[in-house]
Amino acid sequence: MPYVCPECNEEYSDDFWKWCKPCNLTRFKNDFDKWTSGNETIDKFIKDTQLNADYYKKVIEWIPYDRFQDIKQIAKGGFGTIYYAKWVDGDIRYWDMENQHWKRYGQLEVALKKFNGIVDINEDFLNEMEIHLRTRDALSNSIIFFGITKDPETHEYMMVLEYFKGGNLRNYLNNNLNNINWYDKLYNLKDLANEFSRIHNLDIVHRDFHPGNILKSSLESEYTYVSDFGLSKLITGSIKNSPNKPISGVLPYMAPEVLIGGEYTKAADVYSFAFIAYEIITGIPPYHDVSHDKDLAYKICNGLRPKIPFYTPKLITQVIMRCWDARITYRPTFKNLKKELYKYYNDYFKNTSEIRIQIKKAEEFSKNQTTTATTPANYKTHPQAIYTSRLLDFPNLPEPKNEENFEKKLEELTASFYRINASDEDFL
Repeated sequence: MPYVCPECNEEYSDDFWKWCKPCNLTRFKNDFDKWTSGNETIDKFIKDTQLNADYYKKVIEWIPYDRFQDIKQIAKGGFGTIYYAKWVDGDIRYWDMENQHWKRYGQLEVALKKFNGIVDINEDFLNEMEIHLRTRDALSNSIIFFGITKDPETHEYMMVLEYFKGGNLRNYLNNNLNNINWYDKLYNLKDLANEFSRIHNLDIVHRDFHPGNILKSSLESEYTYVSDFGLSKLITGSIKNSPNKPISGVLPYMAPEVLIGGEYTKAADVYSFAFIAYEIITGIPPYHDVSHDKDLAYKICNGLRPKIPFYTPKLITQVIMRCWDARITYRPTFKNLKKELYKYYNDYFKNTSEIRIQIKKAEEFSKNQTTTATTPANYKTHPQAIYTSRLLDFPNLPEPKNEENFEKKLEELTASFYRINASDEDFL
């Protein structure tokens, strides 16, 4: 039997937190004249979300900067800076009937995200906020967006987000390498495919998918959280880069059709996934030993791809190759990837399954190796290998193609494992 609000006798929209949407709407309205961001667009955005919130995680607030303590910079990308802070009050949880005020979490660790150089609201800032809200219910693991604040010294607006102690995927791979086994690798792969299947179902493309934008709540956590939708766009029509307009992103993870100024589709996110999968499997960033310049972009368009270690399970090799195929229409969708990777993850526990047999061979090879030319423990990054988002302008690149024999190798792998990959199960 649903619970009802004792004040208005309406059913709670969230029973656990006793969230009464009609009553809370009135409470938020009554406070509208008690705060302002100084920007009408932001004020309207916050008010609209509060009036539509049907449980506490959907509430966005204007948070005065002086409510944060111990602020320190923890990361800086090409277009934004991230700070750690302690929010003295913490977020709203429910209305305290007895004392007639909002009950809050209390002191809470948060991340403050500042868009470099933005002192007024522009399309990119609002775009990221909108997408955070749209993905909150759709994603299995969504990043909580608490509100907006403003640096009083620089006058730059900042998003107040959930803080992740585990850092990003690159940190996770570097700091937790010895503890990452094939179970963990398969879990992360199927988890990311699942999250992106949900993102694409919302007709959203990320446009900046790389390990720096994949977060971990802790080094021990299995769960992955996709962040930084600053370059994402809603697919409301044809999304194309102007031939004379530089593109943005991290070169090793950018699809060749995007590098030449073509359309950024969902298939470009799938291409990025291939390189994240490669990094999860090997522990080494793609193209770590060369300069990330026009020469590399040229080679990528001509089919250059990182070499997948020969002892990698062939089923996983096939997944990666299909995803970084230069032929856009040959790449799988995240819906198909999710189904396939869930199967491999579940088959990991079956000793006679093909993926388990292949993984055992890979583990035996690794155990018998004393030294290798390049391992996650000893690789060195080229000084001009740049793994943060930036503006890129590489004119006159060739039309993307695969390297010689790519299609033949992929066809051989696909033919070999067609029966294994076939499944009547549908993971939705």
